[in-house]
Order: sequence, then structure tokens, then C-alpha cells
Amino acid sequence: MGDFQSPIDIGELYMVRNQHPLWIGLGLLSIFFHIWLIFSGLVPSLIARPMHMALALPWIFIFLAKNEIQRYLGFILTSLGILSCLYIATNEPLLSEQYGFISGWEQILISGLLILITLEMARRTVGWPLPVIALLFLIYGLIGHKVPGEFGHAGIPVNSFLGTLIITEGGLWGKLTGVSVSIVAVFVIFGAVLNAGEAGQGFMNIAIAAAGRLTGGAAKVSVISSALFGSISGSASANVASTGMVTLPAMRRLGYPKRIAGAVEAVASTGGQIMPPLMGAGAFVMVELTGIPYNQIILAALIPAFLYFVTIWFGVNRYARLHDLKPYDDQMLPEVAIVIKTSLFFFIPFAVLLTFMYLGYTPQFSAAIAILSASFLLFVDINLRFDWRKTRSRLAHAAVFSGQQVATIASIILCASLIVGVLGITGLGIKVTSTILTLSGENLWLALILTALACIILGMEVPTTAAYVICVSVAGPALIDLGLKPLLVHLFVFWFALLSTITPPVCGGVFIAASMVGENWLKVAGSAMTLGMGLYIVPLAMVRHPILIDFGSSPFESVLIAIQIAIGLALLSRGIIGSQRKISRLLFIFAGFIVTFIQLN
Repeated sequence: MGDFQSPIDIGELYMVRNQHPLWIGLGLLSIFFHIWLIFSGLVPSLIARPMHMALALPWIFIFLAKNEIQRYLGFILTSLGILSCLYIATNEPLLSEQYGFISGWEQILISGLLILITLEMARRTVGWPLPVIALLFLIYGLIGHKVPGEFGHAGIPVNSFLGTLIITEGGLWGKLTGVSVSIVAVFVIFGAVLNAGEAGQGFMNIAIAAAGRLTGGAAKVSVISSALFGSISGSASANVASTGMVTLPAMRRLGYPKRIAGAVEAVASTGGQIMPPLMGAGAFVMVELTGIPYNQIILAALIPAFLYFVTIWFGVNRYARLHDLKPYDDQMLPEVAIVIKTSLFFFIPFAVLLTFMYLGYTPQFSAAIAILSASFLLFVDINLRFDWRKTRSRLAHAAVFSGQQVATIASIILCASLIVGVLGITGLGIKVTSTILTLSGENLWLALILTALACIILGMEVPTTAAYVICVSVAGPALIDLGLKPLLVHLFVFWFALLSTITPPVCGGVFIAASMVGENWLKVAGSAMTLGMGLYIVPLAMVRHPILIDFGSSPFESVLIAIQIAIGLALLSRGIIGSQRKISRLLFIFAGFIVTFIQLN
């Protein structure tokens, strides 16, 4: 479904295993390892990254095994994988002197094992499409010299091809894996520690307090809570499953149509991945691929993300008028004292995180300090009472959830790293760039449409982060050659990679939301596409008005353009979600496009 495994999928496993000392211990080991890397100084990549993979293997092959046969094979694959990773890590000085050329049967065997195990990790985590795409790229790398025409390559010796992928930083242990090790894992741990305590309820309570009494209040609570939670979850499906367990029953109890309730949750949860300050894993991958500082990326992403949620807000208002969507009643609203107490459980760690980042510390160091503050909060409840039994359960949950989620993301990124490695070795990315420029006739908007279609198609069955990495690797240079700034290109591709979560035929967020409300998924998808039209329009508006992402350097102009686009989106929402005559709707839609894309200066 193009996304990470949701907490609902793994919830039953937790019921049985999250108190088992083995998994708690392994989760704690993963936490300590990744935090230790931050404070230990420079650890060679061929040590840190293979150990990252080694720690992920038991979770994918044993913990998430669905039956005894998978578990038995998982023990074998885990053992072989750990031995192979240890070989790379312990022989790092020797391997670095081979300059990407493997020698001897044992290195060929280890290379083959690591590739096959990486493909199987991805298959068990997100299904067949991602590993199949990676396998096709690998086959191309081996036999691409037999491909006629410009898409063939000159031929690469097997020892050099495998060596570049396995014993250098050009493939499996490349920059993407480095992001997973040094940044993504730490923020996943941060999110797990937050959610193990009262912070998750704090997100929900503050959303209810802010929007519960408004028209369509239950839907707006879903929008706010999903924006808050989704930024740290890194997964639209996980967001639907987590916040949806509270918001969807509330909407149904108040009489919201099933398709609208499911659509609101799916669309709002999708937006969490474009919402600063964390943006799931995407912001940190963007930092590594562009070389642009993290604080500049989140400032650039801020106003477009705000416009996306404003568009959902407009849509909810339209549906509220059409279907008389009710707000929360007084019995459903939390007490003010409860809201304040629970909000402190996420406000304090976030304040620590943002303060250290503002002071100039790296995101990973800031996250490590924030994890420490969030860990202390696991020892008390909302009444500041200490309960060792509850604390122990929370620590166990944080450890197990951290280990499993770090492993899940690692398996996706490791597989994507193989693809990026082959692109670099064979020069295929340059050839695809040339093809895009040729097909588009060097017309920017046609090139954008081709790139957007590639993102949507790839994102149907590949997780968002992987779809973004692959698309930006092959299409990004073409868009940059046509005059777009690198950051704009990356944001454009990242937004369109998210479209697959709400766009049929494969839309992971919609599938989960539809199953939770018991509605036909196509009906939910139809409403989701109308509510989430900002995901289709805002990236194009960013290209039309590049000042929109220059909030850091030109805040006044950026806000003015944002107001113009917001008016256009409101008109589009009025036209697309309406009961008026068809001619009126078409006029609203036409006016919306004009206002959104016209250049006023």
C-alpha cells in the first residue's frame, strides 16, 4: 500500500510479545546503539550502517513472522545476515583499501547474501513491488550492456558492480542508509517514547479543545490531531490507525456519513508527512540529498503544508453545510485541566527539541536530548503520580515499538539504496533525465506532468520515502536543468509521491480508513480526493509561485502569495464540493484555478 506497517497491524503482536525480555532487550539495544552513535564521534560508515542492518534483521524475520515456517526461515536468514554484516563491520579497514572491487569467493557469497536478504526484508515489510523494482535495477546493472540503444551501458565487471554496492558507500551503505542510521532512527525512537506515555492523548485533547465545538468539529479534530501526530509518525497508514481509533468512532457517533468520516481521516493523516517540524522521514532524507540545512527545509515546507490543511478545513466546512455535520457535545469535551496536563507531555519534549535545534545543535543531537526528557515523563501519569507497573509497561512498549519501527524503515531504505546505487553505477539516471527533457520538448510544465505521473504510479505500491527517492533521483536533474531550484524540485516530487495514499487504484490510507468505518473504499477514495485536492494543486502552485517556499528570506511576500492561493483553493473547494447547479460549480472551479495560478506582479 505504499506505506509502513501500521500500529493496528502489529497491535496483536504487541499483546503477546511486548513484555518478552528478549524483544525488550533488543529494542533497548537498538535505542542505545543509535543514540550512542550521536555521542561517540565519527564511526566509519562501513561499521555503523551494517550494524544498523544487523539490528533490524530479527524484527523483520522473526518478530513479524506470520507463521512457524516464516519464523524458522527467519532464524536462518537472520543468522546469515548478522554474520554478513559483522564481516563488513569487522573488516572495514581491509575493505576500504579494495576500492570497490571484491575478491575471493567468500566476498562474492557475502555480497549475494546481503542483496538477497535486503530484498527479502523489503518483501516482508511492504510486499513485492519494491523488491521487484530493485531486482530489475540489479539485473539491468548486470546485463544492461546487452540493451540496445541509448539505455544500454558499457558493461561493468561483476566484481566491481557487487563491490560498489556492498563494500563501499555507493550502494547498500550509501547516503540514504546513513540518513536512516543517524537521523531517521533517532526521530522514530523519539516518536515511540512520546506515544508510550500521555503525549498521544495530549495531541487528541488539544485538538478536541481547539476544534471540538466548531461546525463539523469531529472532522476538524481529526485534521488537527493527524497533523500533530503525523509529523512524528512518518506514516500515513500508522496515522490513520492511531488517531482514527479515536476520531472515527466519534464522527460515526455524531452521525457523519461513513465515506466522509473515512475520507477526512485518510486525507488529514496523509498531510502529517508534509507537516513540519519533523515531516516523518522525508525532511531528513531531503537534507542528505540536497545538502540544504534542515531549518531551511522546514521553513520552506511550512506554508505549503499549512495550505494543505486549510484546504481540508474548507472541504470539511462544505461537507458540514451539506450534511449537517455536528460538533462534539459537551460530554465528549475533555476538562480544561486534563487538556493542560496531557498537552505538557508532548509540549515539554517538543520545546526541548526545538530549543536545542534553534541554538544550533544538530537535529539528531537535539532529538537525543528530547528523548531523554520524554523518557523522564514515562515515570509519571497526568496526576504526576509514580506507578512502577505502568512505567515498566510504557518502557517496554517504547523499546519494542522503537526496535520494530526502526527495522521497518531500515528495510525500506536499504532496498531503495540498492536502486540508487545502480542508478549511480550505470548512469541510468542521466539517461532518464535526457529522455524526460526530450519527451517534454524542454517544456517545464510537460516535464512536471511526466514527473508527477511517475511519482503517482511508483507510489502506488512503493512506500512514500522510497518513491520520492527513486523519482527525484531519475527526474529531479531534468527539472533542475529546466530552471527549478533543487529544494523546489524535491518538495514537488515529495508531495506527488504522497498522492498514492489517497488516489485509486492503490491508496493505503483510504483502505485502512474504509475498513475502520465499514464503507466501500471507492466511496471513501472519491471523497478523499475532493478533500485532499490541495495535494494535487499546491505543488503546482509552488512551481508557479516559487516565493511560496521562501518564507525564511521573504516572509511578507510568501504570506501574501499564500493568501492568494488560499482564496483560490476556497473557490475550488466550493465548486468541487457543492450542491449548486453545474454551471455555478464550473464557474467556481474556473475562478479557483485563475486565482491560484495568476501572477499578480
